Amino acid sequence: MQKRDPLFRRRRPWHPIILMVALLTCSCSDPPKNSFQGYVEGEFVYVASPIGGRLDALNVRRGQPIKKGDPLFELEHELEASVVKEASEKYRQATERLANLRKGKRPSEIQAIQARLKSAEAGLRLARMEYDRRVKLNKQQFISEESLDRARTEQSKKNQWVQEIAADLKTARLGARPDEIKAAEAEADAVKARLAQAEWNLAQKRQISIRSGLIFDTLYYPGEWVPPGRPVVMLLPPENVKIRFFVPEKVLGRLSLGQPVFVSFDGGGTVSAHIDFISPRAEYTPPVIYSSQTRAKLVFLIEAVAEPGQAHLLHPGQPVDVSESSPKESAHE
Repeated sequence: MQKRDPLFRRRRPWHPIILMVALLTCSCSDPPKNSFQGYVEGEFVYVASPIGGRLDALNVRRGQPIKKGDPLFELEHELEASVVKEASEKYRQATERLANLRKGKRPSEIQAIQARLKSAEAGLRLARMEYDRRVKLNKQQFISEESLDRARTEQSKKNQWVQEIAADLKTARLGARPDEIKAAEAEADAVKARLAQAEWNLAQKRQISIRSGLIFDTLYYPGEWVPPGRPVVMLLPPENVKIRFFVPEKVLGRLSLGQPVFVSFDGGGTVSAHIDFISPRAEYTPPVIYSSQTRAKLVFLIEAVAEPGQAHLLHPGQPVDVSESSPKESAHE
């Protein structure tokens, strides 16, 4: 099977050929006063992935209408999926380590410190009672000053011991030092950023449509290698279907943005549209328009957009006639 060349597809010069043949056919007759020859142009949306890979699945076909959010194509993504899995596990470990540093010591360790504090407080109470008793005995001259000093020293030692254990308990409840927690937070943020990047890379391997429209063409077969940034699908949203026609300078003054026009094409069809763009620059009549009435005159490019729900009746490259009045009104005139 012969391989299709995507670049060749994108450069097919069939729009001017169709237009030239159609205009040559009708050049022998004089066009109506309010009718202008033109053609339909499509401004395509080229959907690509910024990351290359083998095309594993093509979910659409040429000519298929799609809605916003419909899947378009999928590239191989085994490597990206493994990177996401690894980054997710590292992020879980980093967040658990940060939570552990913020919690402080384990409950059993805190309970052991609390038990030591209670024992020290009991020893302090006993030392105070002993000191008070010896103060009374010293006043009655039953004990010496040396014995009283020993009781005072013992009470002071017990008090300091209680304060030390209380400080240890407070530190155990605070967790790790602030600089350690800050470093752990920075590490968790870095791992989270790497995870977000990996998830974005994986998401780019599965492209969905961000607009409703028509699949105008597909440029690769499943199994082919798609380079980064190369389009796989050509999407034509209805609002990107333009009617382009040229009007003489004398007519330009009565046209304005938003003005309704009527587009007729072979087969008796008519589409309502409105003017979307008026070129500010004059140009010579395009060489594909061979009517003797318009040859070598300055004209202005006008673009119109079909009203909602009617764009599907028009096709890129299709020759059309654009008039300011509806066919019924023209018939009455």
